[in-house]
Parts: sequence; structure tokens; C-alpha cells
Amino acid sequence: MSQNNFNEAGEHSFISHLIELRNRLLKAVLCVLVVFLGLASYANEIYSLLAGPLMQHMPKNSTMIAIDVASPFFTPFKLALIVSVFISVPFILYQFWAFVAPGLYKRERRMILPLLVASTLLFYMGVAFAYFVVFPLVFGFLTAAAPDGVAVMTDIAKYLDFVLSLFFAFGVCFEVPIFTIVLVWTGLVTPADLADKRPYVIVGAFIIGAVLTPPDAISQTLLAVPMWMLFELGLLCSRLFVPKPDSDYQTPDDAEMDARLDKIERQEDE
Repeated sequence: MSQNNFNEAGEHSFISHLIELRNRLLKAVLCVLVVFLGLASYANEIYSLLAGPLMQHMPKNSTMIAIDVASPFFTPFKLALIVSVFISVPFILYQFWAFVAPGLYKRERRMILPLLVASTLLFYMGVAFAYFVVFPLVFGFLTAAAPDGVAVMTDIAKYLDFVLSLFFAFGVCFEVPIFTIVLVWTGLVTPADLADKRPYVIVGAFIIGAVLTPPDAISQTLLAVPMWMLFELGLLCSRLFVPKPDSDYQTPDDAEMDARLDKIERQEDE
């Protein structure tokens, strides 16, 4: 009978977690939809704002084109949906945090929440850096490199895919401090080990800059140097996340219930 109670308690806990996960996912989706409905009527204006860095460097009287029949309609709405997700990221992360926090140790909760906030801000910073700094350099170089007699007319759908890939790449590159802190926090490396590998990190930053930017030294440096500085920032902050002995951890809120269930199981085995 005790064993049945134990199994029923475990099954009930699993189902309750699934229900909570479903509810939080629905809240996140609903938030995105609400934001999208608010932005849908401004889809064309949002796309014009995104196309600004390219249009500033295109030849006079030139325009973008739409190859597919439905592109003029669907592409701006696709961008509006992506912007809606982008704006909803803080709320989505809050739902994720509210779901996983009860199962974490108190020390882990104190660490993960600042990391979630910092990773969100760094991703936004990477996107802003790409739009305001990198895009003018990239499009200025690409439009100037067009051979004589070639009209620069970019398809709106392909342009959206191109800038989204750059946004994602720079957003991820700006997460270098978070990656550094997580590596130290999990115990895979120590701050001293990372400091010893600094020359390799610098070389890797310039290689990534060469891959993600046009083949000129200025734009490559504009990506590589911030990545290097962000690595140094993550290395500095990672000293606060060096793992401590397990005795320093405090039990989670539901540890007492788990202990009772374990006791029931041991009594049944005896």
C-alpha cells in the first residue's frame, strides 16, 4: 500500500509539472500573439526601418524588389512576427524561470536569474551593434563592390533572411561572457585555465570576425575586439561563480517531501 502511495505521488507530481509547463507555454505564445496583433498594422513601416541601412547605400533611384508574388505581403508580416518574439523574450524567459526555479537549489536560483537577465541584455546589445555599426559597413562595402553595369536590387525576402542571420550571429557572439561564466560554474574549466588560453581566444575572435563580416580589416576588427573585451568581462565575472563544496548548497523547497517518500520506500523494502 505504501509503495502504491509512493507511485501515485510520483505520477501526480509528473502530471502537475506537465500541466504547469503547458500553461506557461500557452502564456508565452499568447504574449507573442498579442504583441504581433499590435505590430501587424505597422509591418511595412517596420520593414522599411530594417531596410534603412541598405537603402542608404544603394544607388540613387534604385529600389528593392520582390521576386515571389506573395513576398510583398508575407515578408513584412514575417518580420513583424519575429519582432514580436524579440520583444516578448523577457516575458518568455520569466515563464521559463518560474517553471524551473522551484526545482533549483537556493544558491542556483541566486546565480541563474542574473545570468538570464544578463544574457537577454547581451543579446539585445549584439543585435543593436549589428544594426547600427555593422550593417552600414557591410552594405556600404557590398554595394560599392558591385561591378560596373550591375544594378543593385535586392529581393526583400532574401534581404530579411540575410539580416536575421547576422542578427542571430552577433547576438550569439555577444553571449561570450555568459558562456565563460557557465564553463567556470559547471567546473569544466577554471578562471586560470581560461586566462592561459587568452591568445587562442583572441585569434578565434578575429577568425569569427573574418567569417561573419566583409573581407576588410575595419569590420573584422569591430566584431573581434568587442568579443575579446566581452571574454575579458566574462573572465572577470566568472571568479564569482567558482563552484563551492556541496555542503554549501541549501536544499530545495520540496526536499522534505522527497525525503519522506524515500523513507516510505525503504520501509516497504524492509
